[in-house]
Amino acid sequence: MGDQDLPGVLVSGFEGPSGICKDHVGELQKYFNLITVQDLLENKTQVGPKIQAVYIWNRKPAIDQELLQSLPALKIVANAGAGLDHLDLKLIASFGVKVANTPQAVSSPTADMGMALLLAAARRVVEGHQLATSPDTKNFSTNWLGQEVTGSTLGIIGMGSIGYKVAQRARAFEMNILYHNRKRRKSEEEEAVGATYCERLDDLLQRSDFVMLAMSLTPQTQRLIGRRELRLMKPTAILVNIGRGLLVDQDALVEALQTGVIGAAALDVSYPEPLPRDHPLLKLKNVTLTPHIGSATHQARWQMMENLIGSILASLNGLPIPNEVLLK
Repeated sequence: MGDQDLPGVLVSGFEGPSGICKDHVGELQKYFNLITVQDLLENKTQVGPKIQAVYIWNRKPAIDQELLQSLPALKIVANAGAGLDHLDLKLIASFGVKVANTPQAVSSPTADMGMALLLAAARRVVEGHQLATSPDTKNFSTNWLGQEVTGSTLGIIGMGSIGYKVAQRARAFEMNILYHNRKRRKSEEEEAVGATYCERLDDLLQRSDFVMLAMSLTPQTQRLIGRRELRLMKPTAILVNIGRGLLVDQDALVEALQTGVIGAAALDVSYPEPLPRDHPLLKLKNVTLTPHIGSATHQARWQMMENLIGSILASLNGLPIPNEVLLK
C-alpha cells in the first residue's frame, strides 16, 4: 500500500500477467493509494473500508458479490477496455456503484489490428514467413498465391466505434463495405466511408469476401457465427474476429476451415485464451492467430490508464463520469 492519505483503489497486483502495467504504477500513485487484492485478503476489516474504486486491468480483479460486500465505501468500478462481458453490471449497480470503461482509447489500435489480420490472412503472411525462413526451402514458386484485398468486399458485423474505424481504413484499400448492426448508422456516416447497410446478416455473409467481427459479446451475440452462417459464406471467404472468441462457434469454425467451407480465419480472440496447446485451430495452415492484442500499444494502454484516472477522480468528486457505462 502507498500514501494512506490518498483515495484507496483496489488493483489486482503488480506482478504476473494479470498485474497492472508496471510503467503506469508511478502515475497512478500520484492520485491513489494502490491496494492489492492480496492486501485486502490479508486484512479485509481494516483495508476494505478504505477502497473507493476498483481498477480493472486485464479483466482483473474479478467482481463478485462477496467482493462488493467487503467494500462499503466503493463508488466506481473502472474497467480498462471496451468489452464488459466479464462484469455483472446489474449486480454492481445494485450496490450503488458506477462503472466506467475506455472505448475511445481502444478503437483505433483495434481497428488497425483488424486490418493487419485481414491483410495477413489474405496475403498468407505467416505462411510466407515460414516458407521464406525454412531451411528446407530451395526456391519460391510463382504460383504460391493469396487473395486480392483491393476492390474486394468487406462485411463488418458491429459498426460501433471500432467497426467504423475499420471501414475508414478499408476505404483506403478501395474495398466495397457492407455492414450489419443493431442500429443503422446515419446516412452521412455511411456516405463518408461508402458503407452499405445490410439489415439481414445473411445478405452480408453471402456477399462478402472478408467478414470482420467487431462487436461486443452479449447473450444475444454469443455464437452469432455458427455452422449455418459459415455455410452462407463464400468458399474463398476469410473470417476476421477482433471482438470476442465466443462470438463464433469454434467447433463449427474448425470444421469449416478443415473442409473448405470458408477459405481462412484470422483471430485475435478465442475461447479459452490461450487455447489448449493441442487445439485443432493451432494446427491449421489457413488460420492466423494473435494473443488478444487489439489494444496492445504503448500509446493506447497509457491513454486507457489516463481515462481510468479521470473517471475515478470524477466519481470521487461527485462530477459527471467520463465514459460512464449506463444500464440499458
